[in-house]
Amino acid sequence: MTPHYQTFPTKPPSGRGKPPTSNLSSHTSDDRPRSASRPHSSRSNRSNQETPLPKQQLAVLAIIALAEQTALNSISPYLPAMASTFPDVNPSQVGLYVGLIASSFALAQFSTNFFWGLLSDRIGRKPVVLLGTISTAACFVAFGFCKTLWQAILVQVFMGLGNGNQAVISTCLGEITDRSNQSRAFTFLPVIYGLGGITGPILGGLLVKEVGSTEYPFMAPNLFSAAILVVDAVVAMFFLQESLEQAQDLPPLGKRVGGLFGHFWQFLAGSTRPTYTRAGTGEVGQEEDRDEDDDTENNTGFMPENVQGLKAKDVLNRDTMLILATFFIFQISNISYNSLYPIFAQASPPTGRGLNPEEIGISLGFAGAVTIIFQVSLFGRLRDKIGNKGTYKIGLGLFFLAYIFMPFVAYKKDEPGEPHLGVGKGALWFELGVVLIIKTLGTVMSLTSALLLVS
Repeated sequence: MTPHYQTFPTKPPSGRGKPPTSNLSSHTSDDRPRSASRPHSSRSNRSNQETPLPKQQLAVLAIIALAEQTALNSISPYLPAMASTFPDVNPSQVGLYVGLIASSFALAQFSTNFFWGLLSDRIGRKPVVLLGTISTAACFVAFGFCKTLWQAILVQVFMGLGNGNQAVISTCLGEITDRSNQSRAFTFLPVIYGLGGITGPILGGLLVKEVGSTEYPFMAPNLFSAAILVVDAVVAMFFLQESLEQAQDLPPLGKRVGGLFGHFWQFLAGSTRPTYTRAGTGEVGQEEDRDEDDDTENNTGFMPENVQGLKAKDVLNRDTMLILATFFIFQISNISYNSLYPIFAQASPPTGRGLNPEEIGISLGFAGAVTIIFQVSLFGRLRDKIGNKGTYKIGLGLFFLAYIFMPFVAYKKDEPGEPHLGVGKGALWFELGVVLIIKTLGTVMSLTSALLLVS
């Protein structure tokens, strides 16, 4: 809803094997590197024998992620203005209603993320990505027609229910790489989300019409976002390769997509034995008529054997729990910050800073540009020097400072009908830019480091 879509709560990479040995240079036919038999003993050897990245599939995943992030981030600049036009919204409580709209998407997405992950293990990554993209495009069209609060909340609920692409894309990225190049591959994700943080807010801020000039002033950015997602779906349909290793044992793509609706109904109905958690190679949604004992004995479930063999103590160790606990707190803070910033920027002084949707979009685009520059030019070097743990700590500290400094950003000066509150518009943009840089650097360092630490 707001830029919290940039938080990409993705699943850690599932390594396809150890770094390749020197006598292993071939690749599979679908451009995915094969895993190797033994690791190298030194960091330099690992660097020299790093498996080449599957550039073609990385480019396809980048297009998919960028299109989705552009669309999702386009809402934040105009959401406070949109909420204030609803007849059932109290102007003095716009922030509350913006939070309700944003939370409706997040809660719906949270409730189905696990389902989409399980289903992608059963029917493949590609059909889940396609359905999520198409359903999101349809919801954007509907969101442009919303004229009441309940309509906006309902559309966002449906958008969240049908969108589990972030975790699936991250899983695809882990499956087309191995341990020797996963660090490089996962570093590109924040760059893509940074690009979406530039294009999305600018798109939303520039395309929105002035309130009162037309019956649907927020239709244009939503239609444009839907068009982007349709192109995204076409790219995924023709160029995205299925990264699930068991894909060759699955039915054709059309049958798998058709079976999605049956699986989703099982999920909503609370089925005790949903077919998307079962192993097997039969057609999607086909029930096998066998007794419970045979089902238990022969069915290994949707998880691979090596994952089922893991014990709780192997996964829920002290370090992992500390990372997850601190990351959970950070995510709450990050989502809150990203939801509150457009409200703070749009509100009239002295509560806010009186920025219009176009100015909010430009400021968020600036933050996205900082994300890309830092990720590409500085973050890798800093991480090599102080490690993922060090960058994680610094990132959390910078985010804390961003929370402290934001309320002290200057006001506009000499605005018509307003008292003399600040030192000028130039000072506002300078101070706002400094705080957004601090916040952006903290976010990039914390998110990327946490992903790598967990993996």
